Amino acid sequence: MSKYGHYEKNGIDFTITEPDIPRNWYNYFWNDNYVTYTSQASMGESLIQDSLGRRHKLVVNRGFYIKEDKRSWGIGGLPVDEKRDSYRCTHKRGASEIYTKKYGIESRVTVFVPREGNEELWQIKLKNASDKERTLKAIAFTDSGFDAAYARQGYNTECSVYSEEIGALYIKKSNKLFDKGGSAFGFMAMSGGADGFAGAYNSIIGPYGSFAHPVILKNGCNNTVGCGEKLAFAMEKNFTLLPGEEKAVTIVMGIAFSLDEMKNTVDTKASNGYFESELFAVLDKFAADEERVKISTPDKMQNSMFEWLKHQTVLGSRWARVRHNGIRDLTSDTDCLAAINPELALERFLRILTYQNSDGYAPRTFIDGKIQPKNFSDNTVWLTMTAYSIIKELGRLDILDIEVPYNDGTVGTVYEHLYRSTEFLYNFTGHHGLIKIWGGDWNDCMNTAGLEGKGVSIWLSIAWLRANKFFAELAELSGKADDTKMARERGEVMRKRVEEFGWDGEYYIDAISDKGVKIGSKECIEGKMFLIPQIWAVFSGVSPEREKIAMDAAEKYLSDPLGTVISSPAYTKWDGNVGSVTVKHPGIHENGGVYLHTIAWKTAADAMMKRQDRVEADIEAILPFRNKVVAGRAEPYIMCNSYFGKETGYRYGTPGQSWRTAAGQWFMKALVNYVFGLMPEMDGLRVDPCLPLSWKTASIEKTFRGFKYNIRYKNGGANIKYISVNGKKIKGNVLPLCDADVLVVTE
Repeated sequence: MSKYGHYEKNGIDFTITEPDIPRNWYNYFWNDNYVTYTSQASMGESLIQDSLGRRHKLVVNRGFYIKEDKRSWGIGGLPVDEKRDSYRCTHKRGASEIYTKKYGIESRVTVFVPREGNEELWQIKLKNASDKERTLKAIAFTDSGFDAAYARQGYNTECSVYSEEIGALYIKKSNKLFDKGGSAFGFMAMSGGADGFAGAYNSIIGPYGSFAHPVILKNGCNNTVGCGEKLAFAMEKNFTLLPGEEKAVTIVMGIAFSLDEMKNTVDTKASNGYFESELFAVLDKFAADEERVKISTPDKMQNSMFEWLKHQTVLGSRWARVRHNGIRDLTSDTDCLAAINPELALERFLRILTYQNSDGYAPRTFIDGKIQPKNFSDNTVWLTMTAYSIIKELGRLDILDIEVPYNDGTVGTVYEHLYRSTEFLYNFTGHHGLIKIWGGDWNDCMNTAGLEGKGVSIWLSIAWLRANKFFAELAELSGKADDTKMARERGEVMRKRVEEFGWDGEYYIDAISDKGVKIGSKECIEGKMFLIPQIWAVFSGVSPEREKIAMDAAEKYLSDPLGTVISSPAYTKWDGNVGSVTVKHPGIHENGGVYLHTIAWKTAADAMMKRQDRVEADIEAILPFRNKVVAGRAEPYIMCNSYFGKETGYRYGTPGQSWRTAAGQWFMKALVNYVFGLMPEMDGLRVDPCLPLSWKTASIEKTFRGFKYNIRYKNGGANIKYISVNGKKIKGNVLPLCDADVLVVTE
């Protein structure tokens, strides 16, 4: 139970019980072309994009109202302070529904994105719960992201058009997607046709109105379009309802590339029958994509949140951070996806590989029709780690032989892509032969440390060691002895460089700038220590002796009641040897905040080191409903990118951005692969858990290569005493490939 809501009986759907909460709690919906999101008050945006990140925006927030004679009221959560007899918003994996009851009228507003197409669908369903006949007007509207953004004194030139033949209100503009040219049309349509429409912002919201108090509620739609002003979309439907009677209307908000395509979409999808059948299909699809792994711990809310973390992973592996198509983000999230759906992960990984340069470098992003390097150095390191996870999950070395184009149109096998990736970074070196930081590594805001080409990232050099180790193993499994030998020799060379120039006596520094200034060192005045190199030293196995010292130092210098901070002390003034992180306010995000992505990594590293007490502390810190400072402020069903640090004053413990982060994806992976300890190997599923001390019993279900495992853990330990499979003890800790009930007894 949360302060503002609860999970439903199915343990997945989350219901928010009042609209007036500290901030919007969102839900995301998507297919491969279209993505949108909405909150408990119908706030959100949408966009469509092509394979090179060219975009058209469409929806900017949503308004849903009922008008009856001279009175009107909201049915989509706005105004948030409006008195209602009843309200609830239920977020599902694939749809959201807002229920209200007022003046004897029950309403349900549902939003989702169909499995295919360039649109989102809304449905308004009204029921007369009074004892007399009611005549109502249902109004749905949205600001338009399709024309120019709203700006006072803006320069607007587009017009909206209403087509009687199609039954749609639309805006036409030049198309920029898929190099097709021609026109694009953003449109709204209603099932059965609208009884009224409006196509201008001022006729819907008004020059002094808002989504909570729109002027359209005075008289309803006026059947006018807009031209040379800010545009928007509104339609209304008239209802006459007998006592107990229920009726519905479906609204399509979409983008088409011709009037014929628009008409076909309206004819096909603007119907209540299509809405209801497709909604069930969407919910079933997400359930099927995410059903292969389930957990059971003593915390029921954590078990439920795990279902949403899988959903967050599926979103990230297709849409990255939504605001841009970061290749690192897509790749890393796809690595996590492999733990729950390796076939889908493979499909998405092969797509990501097509953006890699033929020299092995992977650019930062693809956006606005271009592949853009943006001088980030770490993007390519994630490719090998992701391929390794997928190959191990599926047990398929033949994946290495699949041919995939580079971004210049030449073609190489997956193996060649990985070879060039590890080779590129090995030769991309600056000070001391370590790997260049260039315009930033994982820390985007460390963007001026290496622009001259001399500065280096200790973290990236350590991360490369992990990728290179995985490549060496794949080469060996493939029978490529020369490549195996070369990779291991290179790994030893880089390891020695890291040990000699990256160790600061008690922990690893983070980077060295062009000018030779250490970053994340005891020599620094601010930013003396960074968390990420210590974690990745464990992941990479750079030095078993030093990793314990480094992780102990992280506990000593970076611990906070809110969680482990990403760096300390926070920067308070500009430092050109580092970058824009130094001008973020102290305690925000990468500048000394509690960054949940790194805590998810830390959970995995602590589990690898068998630190049960630290694993438990990590979980307590990262879960928004368990963290005592954060509880009640963040969505309790999804992960945020950060919690604001103590330096932010009144913002201390408030959450950062939800959904658009790798924190949820990596926390999900940390739980499956490291806490529950299910690690895929070519010959089966290895079990090597490190459970929190309080988990005396726990279980996990996982489908692996078509076989279903029901694995129970007894005694809440970190060291295996014995494993039984279908009632018989086995030698070792690799499960045989068969359907099995497994008991893991720890000590």
